[in-house]
Amino acid sequence: MKLGPDFQDFDIKVSSDPEVTIHGTQSGSGPPLLLLHGFPQTHLIWHKIAPPLASTYTIIALDLRGYGKSSKPSNPSSPNNHNLYSKRSLASDCASVMDSLHHPNFSVCGHDRGGRVAHQLAIDFPQRVTKLMTLDIIPTLRHYELTDQQFATAYWHWFFLIQPRPFPEEMILANPVTYSRRAFRELNEDEGLFKVEAMREYEAQFRDEAGVHAMCEDYRAGASVDLEHQREDRKHGRKVGCEMFAMWGTQGLIPKYDAVREWQEVCEKEVRGEGVDCGHYIPEEQPEELLKKMLEFFV
Repeated sequence: MKLGPDFQDFDIKVSSDPEVTIHGTQSGSGPPLLLLHGFPQTHLIWHKIAPPLASTYTIIALDLRGYGKSSKPSNPSSPNNHNLYSKRSLASDCASVMDSLHHPNFSVCGHDRGGRVAHQLAIDFPQRVTKLMTLDIIPTLRHYELTDQQFATAYWHWFFLIQPRPFPEEMILANPVTYSRRAFRELNEDEGLFKVEAMREYEAQFRDEAGVHAMCEDYRAGASVDLEHQREDRKHGRKVGCEMFAMWGTQGLIPKYDAVREWQEVCEKEVRGEGVDCGHYIPEEQPEELLKKMLEFFV
């Protein structure tokens, strides 16, 4: 499945690690706009909005390291070292890809885990990221600092996937269909929401041993090294320096927080944001509303 007939796929080796190749697709002309998907999906989450966006922007949509057709590196000799999947490492992948595509400056929109990568990307490469949009998240560190029973119940997978290997990997691989359906249903009860071809690719990841391990490592990094990096950024006053817009689904968990205030704490400029009437998967649930907001913000 392609995002659209005019999209051209690519595979680019990143400069920081020649063993890692990032898969992506691109189309359009105009200012570059990088799109980053979330868990447990791939760049296909953008299939409803990428084609119309490509009439205004140069759209680059990636499979994050560990997802889809991108590399899924492993470090079996150091099971407690999750740096391979730190959001800083994934942000570096993105910067390297944009270098290879000759985009020194670009805007970025990230959903879920992709939003966390986009957040770190804007901090680590402040001269390159011109605008930042996140979808249905608040900063990772604040999620953990504000953890309560409601959060732990709704986001149960955060606490399951971070368990030491190989426990969660073995449990998922033992019954990947059940786990996949549970994961998507927990986040959105509308089973007909996802295009069949896209869902087929999303679910395939739960049958792939390397992919399952990579997803667990993504979350293990989120509960360890990513928190260390965000504490360091907070301590040293490193904040997002570009304009930022936060969007969230009003039927999900994010409305329990003051999302704009939480993002304002890690941003230098004024943060704007609003909710949209849907659950977690904004690009597939409310593509028209998201497209409208993106065209307004990324001008």
